[in-house]
Amino acid sequence: MHITKLFDLTGQVALVTGGYGIYGFPISEALAEAGAHVVIAARGESRCREAASTMEERGLQVSAETYDQADEDSILALRQRLAERFGSVDVLVNNAVSRPVHDHDASLARWRESMEVNATGLFAVCRAFLEPMMERGSGCAINIGSIQSVAAPRFALYDGTDMTTPPDYHFHKHGLIGLTKYLAAWAGPRNVRVNAVSPGGFDTGEAPESFRTRYNQHTLLGRMAGSDDIKGAVVFLASAAAAYVTGENIVVDGGYSC
Repeated sequence: MHITKLFDLTGQVALVTGGYGIYGFPISEALAEAGAHVVIAARGESRCREAASTMEERGLQVSAETYDQADEDSILALRQRLAERFGSVDVLVNNAVSRPVHDHDASLARWRESMEVNATGLFAVCRAFLEPMMERGSGCAINIGSIQSVAAPRFALYDGTDMTTPPDYHFHKHGLIGLTKYLAAWAGPRNVRVNAVSPGGFDTGEAPESFRTRYNQHTLLGRMAGSDDIKGAVVFLASAAAAYVTGENIVVDGGYSC
């Protein structure tokens, strides 16, 4: 197959959960630019529609949906709506994340709330959309991790700021990599691939300069991530170019975790 065809997603349907966020928007944009019809789904209907509208203005095929990742019935209803509209989802990108825990002193109620979305809900989404892929013998899932999937926290980066990295985030991002490998083993015999991408910190321009300076010093490339940095890895894993790749985690962090 010609190399341009290997990366072409024309005619495919991609569901991106949390598809309007810091990494969700460029992921959605990249898949649409590669030819897929991208469905941006999250709880915030207005933000999903706004993101979809922005991409539609560029002539990309994008639409918006809403669902609640803490509610399995809502997840199954989303699957049914997409099945009725498209017949099937070819690419699932699990990017949605809830951040109710802000530090190690948070209540256990907050911890449970996080797990309901980021652990239980993540598995419910995977199961709901992987099963139809396995029935037809094609499709893939891409789970969006983090440098916190592969590295211990560096608390010194946050000195002198009101920022930190909470324990639940490390728990479920590390667990996401294990779940990715489990699902790859489960779905692989039915020709369905499951991989992960673990991006580094995104430079929104809003973090304190002291944090950004220290963070940059910890990366081999000397900078935080930008909106284009995750696009190539996701399109690769979604495409036929990665037809023999499953159970892997691609770390896109500028060398932070080396």
